[in-house]
Amino acid sequence: MRSEKKSSGQDNLGFDMDLRSQPKAKAEEDCVSSCVSDKDRNKPTYCVTDVPPWYLCIFLAIQHYLTAFGGVISIPLILSEGLCLQHDSLTQSHLINTIFLVCGLCTILQVTFGVRLPILQGGTFALVTPAMAMLSMPEWKCPDWTQDASLVNTSSPEYIEVWQTRLRTLQGSIMVASVLQILVGFSGLIGFLMRFIGPLTIAPTVSLIGLSLYDSAGDRAGSHWGISAMTTVLIILFSQYLRLIPIPVPVYSKTRKLHTSKFYIFQIMPILLGIAVSWLVCYLLTIYDVLPADSTRYGYLARTDVKGNVVGEASWFTFPYPGQWGVPMVSLAGVIGFMAGIICSMAESVGDYYACARLSGAPPPPKHAINRGIGIEGVGSLLAGAFGTGNGTTSFSENVAALGITKVGSRTVIFLSGVFMILMGILGKFGAIFTTIPNPVIGGMFLVMFGVITAAGISNLQSTDMNSSRNIFVFGFSMFSALVIPNWIHKNPDNLQTGVKEVDQVLRILLTTNMFVGGFLGFVLDNTIPGTKRERGLLAWDKVHLEDSDNTFGTEEVYALPFGITSYLRSKSWVRYIPFCPRDKHGSQHKTEDSDVPQSRGTEHGAQVTEEFAF
Repeated sequence: MRSEKKSSGQDNLGFDMDLRSQPKAKAEEDCVSSCVSDKDRNKPTYCVTDVPPWYLCIFLAIQHYLTAFGGVISIPLILSEGLCLQHDSLTQSHLINTIFLVCGLCTILQVTFGVRLPILQGGTFALVTPAMAMLSMPEWKCPDWTQDASLVNTSSPEYIEVWQTRLRTLQGSIMVASVLQILVGFSGLIGFLMRFIGPLTIAPTVSLIGLSLYDSAGDRAGSHWGISAMTTVLIILFSQYLRLIPIPVPVYSKTRKLHTSKFYIFQIMPILLGIAVSWLVCYLLTIYDVLPADSTRYGYLARTDVKGNVVGEASWFTFPYPGQWGVPMVSLAGVIGFMAGIICSMAESVGDYYACARLSGAPPPPKHAINRGIGIEGVGSLLAGAFGTGNGTTSFSENVAALGITKVGSRTVIFLSGVFMILMGILGKFGAIFTTIPNPVIGGMFLVMFGVITAAGISNLQSTDMNSSRNIFVFGFSMFSALVIPNWIHKNPDNLQTGVKEVDQVLRILLTTNMFVGGFLGFVLDNTIPGTKRERGLLAWDKVHLEDSDNTFGTEEVYALPFGITSYLRSKSWVRYIPFCPRDKHGSQHKTEDSDVPQSRGTEHGAQVTEEFAF
């Protein structure tokens, strides 16, 4: 029984370990491990406060970085269309470097001072939709000459002013909107808001993030449907059909010397592999002139030399800094649109915190940790705006899911992932390389990614009673209206006029943002149409948030602030009035024997497993 459970935790990590060579005494000690118990095979091998061996930390940190890679890199590529940067690969590469650097900084802040769970921070698609809605307004529409590569001089002051003006406006609007998230987090208001935001609000909001980007995915995939279809098929093949097929790799350990272990490469990096193979095919078709060299012919955008010598022109090192595009500007309409996206992002992040705690073997996060997490995400969006990514930051659900695959919930690993992202943000050649990915390859990736985002939103309905005609009406009406209204306004922009220019801009951005329309209608209808908590799915959500209260670690061990800050604050009487500070609850000093034992056993288990994971 013990051998079966240990391999269950470790095979998911990507390696097949032979445990039969371990001494029987050691096997009996491991049986009492709190992280891998007979009651629950899904407990992590390494819990939140455990530190895996250095080589395992590096490997898993790179894995988390690769998991977030597709989502992070796609955001600047989407925004480049609205920013008139389609033909300026060098600036695109700088945006990619900037967003990776900011995501790394925000990840380190979140793990150290935020919710303190192993949760990676990345760009948020919740802000992509309002950003594209703002950039599609008549006053921000790209000039026709910027759409023709032969007319664009990327070094001309006129062209630079065109895209920098738009990016500076995104910067300022995101920075102002992020103040809302900072206030809601650090003031503790997030708990009050979550009373009214249920599955029937979250489901249409998140689903419409993916559905609203169909145009961007279709344009890129349509530049060569053969290449985009190949990319999509490869990603599906790697992520769904081959994910449990291991690749033997040579490894060395003191006990077994040189031998082979199983590495689940398809499970770890399916998107990167799919892009790499399609990219290579496009390169071969380019050098053998199979793809047309004439820019007016279909299939030209599948060539790998479309972007010119952008890799050679890019510097080896780049150092993004706040205000690098100039002084940020603010658009009132943009601020309100981004606030709608930030509210959606906050609700999704709270769900990610509970899921992350459950998968990493930690107790459910207390209120002060959730408040800090949301507040730090707001600080992250403020930093993203200041650096000029054109986006904000949020918790990455993909990386939370990766915790369930690897069975490693150590926050040290996520901290190291943040360090890797910062290094990648500094390497200028790194960003330039990924701007040369052909459009149809990106389009194939978008088909999979946006489809998954849409399905992830709909999956929130599993806790509701979908046999209820009430719920079917709320969800169906919210979704359909969110597709109809923005489409009509896009086709008839002049029909929305109140006589006040600022009000017109605000309404146009909000009503052309599918996510806002669907989320708003779902919120209003769900909170006004009579229905029981069970019917609305609120009871199931509360149950999820309260389960696993008898976890391996004490709440204080996981969620306390570092560097002795918690101990210092405990001596101050005013701490009880600060919503984001840990409190010394009644009876917390009199822990039961059962609550202390798992912690020590978990640490003991971490030390034992360290010896088993060797290359």
